[in-house]
Amino acid sequence: METFYDCIPCFIKQTLDVSRMSSPENEKLHGEILKQAMQEILNLEMSTPPPVVASRLHRIIKKMTGNYDPYKVVKDRFNNEALDLYDDLKRLIEDSARPFETAVKIAIAGNIIDFGHMPTTQDFDLKKSVKEVLEQNPVINHIDYLKENIDKAKKILYIADNTGEIVFDRVFIEYIMPKKIIYAVRKYPIINDANYEDAEYVGLTDIVKVIDNGTDVPGTYLQECSLEFKKEFDSADLIISKGQGNYETLGDEDYNIVFLLRAKCLCVSRDIGCKLNDIVVISKKYVKAAV
Repeated sequence: METFYDCIPCFIKQTLDVSRMSSPENEKLHGEILKQAMQEILNLEMSTPPPVVASRLHRIIKKMTGNYDPYKVVKDRFNNEALDLYDDLKRLIEDSARPFETAVKIAIAGNIIDFGHMPTTQDFDLKKSVKEVLEQNPVINHIDYLKENIDKAKKILYIADNTGEIVFDRVFIEYIMPKKIIYAVRKYPIINDANYEDAEYVGLTDIVKVIDNGTDVPGTYLQECSLEFKKEFDSADLIISKGQGNYETLGDEDYNIVFLLRAKCLCVSRDIGCKLNDIVVISKKYVKAAV
């Protein structure tokens, strides 16, 4: 797995972007935030996963600006835009000759909504972007392994990623077996990651049990997760993990995890063995067993 040193330029840029978003027109404060952020980076171990570094920098920004959810407007926007696509996404599965594969690709397509990797000011056409992803095929495709494990699992932990994207998760979950799924979100606001209120807003709490992981890390850093989450994690027969942040924090864990994501940075694509913007359905447990 890559170290956070590979991501330092991105961290510095995001720190400035978010501090300006949180407290517009206060350049002096932005400079002080950047100084503290850079000192925090210097004090961290090189092995620290990038999502953990991000959480530390965002804590500095939140404390110094008093804005504890700077992405709130963005999150609400994409929850609503994704809900507008809900009926169309359901029809794609209904009309598909391979509905399970289509449902999986829909879940991955939602992973394009990630403001940890693009500015909130970017002109972003969700419908067009999703269409482009759905036209791709996973370059690493352990979809048969995923289906086999979904069918035989008694308990599935589904770890969410971003707002908006969670609507795509809902479509996938409704196609498979929601009664044996526990859906996990972040506890505290961090970038545009999903919290409980987002899951409730898009209707997920009506179909599955939703828990939070107890942290503000934009990933699943088990060392800081709540006891409730760890209990569900340890007892799950299958873990479905969405997005890069979860891959960066769970990629080396020895559990039955299937990662669904789009590779949106070179560090992650190199670690997986794919190209930038490729989509993957990958189980490292399956890879080890096949060797």
